[in-house]
Amino acid sequence: MTTTSIRRPDDLKQRMTQAAEHAGQTPHAFMLEAIAERVAAEERRRDFHALAEQRYARIVNSGETIPWPALRDYLKRRLAGETLARAKPARRASD
Repeated sequence: MTTTSIRRPDDLKQRMTQAAEHAGQTPHAFMLEAIAERVAAEERRRDFHALAEQRYARIVNSGETIPWPALRDYLKRRLAGETLARAKPARRASD
C-alpha cells in the first residue's frame, strides 16, 4: 500500500471529519471509501461510453434501426405492464 498526502482546505477537513464521525468511520476510512466510489463511477461511465460507441458503430455499419413510432409504441406498452418481445430493428430506407 502506498501513502499519499492530501492538502484539504480547513472547511473541507472539518466537514469531512464530521461526516466521517456521523458515518461511524475514521476520516481515513471515509476518504478511502469516497475515492473508491468515485473511481467506480468513472469506470462505469467509461464502460457506458465504450458500449454506446460500439452500438453506434453497429448501427452505422448495419443501417438497422428501430423507427421512433415503433419504439415509442413498444415503450408505452412495456410501461403499461405488457410482456413483449424486444422490438426488432429494420434496415433504414436509402436517402
